[in-house]
Amino acid sequence: MNKSTSNPNAGFNRWALYSIAFAIYFAAGIAYNWYAGEHANPILQIIFLPTTAIYAINPMHAARNDSMQGGGVDKLNWMIHGLMALLFVGWVGYFGYVLFRFRRPVNPVADYTGVKSHISTYIEGLVALVEGVLLIGFAIPLWAHAVQEFPAEKDSTVVHVIGQQFLWNVWYPGPDGFGTLDPNSGNVALDAKDPKSKGNFIMKNELVVPVGKPVIVHLSSRDVIHCFASKSLRVTQDAIPGLNIPAWFKPAIVGKYWIQCAQLCGSGHYSMRGMINVVSEEDYQKYLAENSKSAVPAGGYE
Repeated sequence: MNKSTSNPNAGFNRWALYSIAFAIYFAAGIAYNWYAGEHANPILQIIFLPTTAIYAINPMHAARNDSMQGGGVDKLNWMIHGLMALLFVGWVGYFGYVLFRFRRPVNPVADYTGVKSHISTYIEGLVALVEGVLLIGFAIPLWAHAVQEFPAEKDSTVVHVIGQQFLWNVWYPGPDGFGTLDPNSGNVALDAKDPKSKGNFIMKNELVVPVGKPVIVHLSSRDVIHCFASKSLRVTQDAIPGLNIPAWFKPAIVGKYWIQCAQLCGSGHYSMRGMINVVSEEDYQKYLAENSKSAVPAGGYE
């Protein structure tokens, strides 16, 4: 009588085939998303969902940094993604090792003692240490530089931006600085009775600034919480009713950049977009001169 014998490597071979199939699927997904780019087919993106997600969050696809202060943000972003990539590869590799090392044909009886080594504790401690270095050594100093080390207003372009469902009101000062807003107006309008309002003007959804010079934006809101965000200029700050919150950036390249509201603010949130137009200093002065002609005159309106 022949005694049937089972192949002790059958389980391993099966998992090896699964691993090879997944590797091919993963490589195909990466290749498709890479070559298709913005023209990718939505159905194929769903089929290759894991790689589509990885491709979407890849920091290489972040908007180009056109600001002088955004380098630190990008550097920290790369560090965090690098740590997450190492953890992903490490844990997936460990998972594969466990499947191979403790497969059933080799270990038919469970071991209830468990692992006696403390290497996992050391690895977790190392990960916590690296995260602490990222937080204390990079993230906190970067945050402090963004919110505490503001450029001097005398050396900067200073404007007020007031969020309102669903637009941005950009308020430019006159020769005597900023005046006051009319409290009785249903919209964002200047108080013509205030002498300091002379030369002030308000534009809708358009912020014009000179290149190579810090821009300080004082943010507030008339109704709900909005968020002033421009990815390429690496600036994001909430606009909250009743508060005057400053934010700053320093554009490095002449061009046009979207202002987007990054807080869900109502049914028209999707349409709350403005434009930052970075121009030369000469063109900026021409812009101020042209729009000051229609600004609040001396002594207010007749």
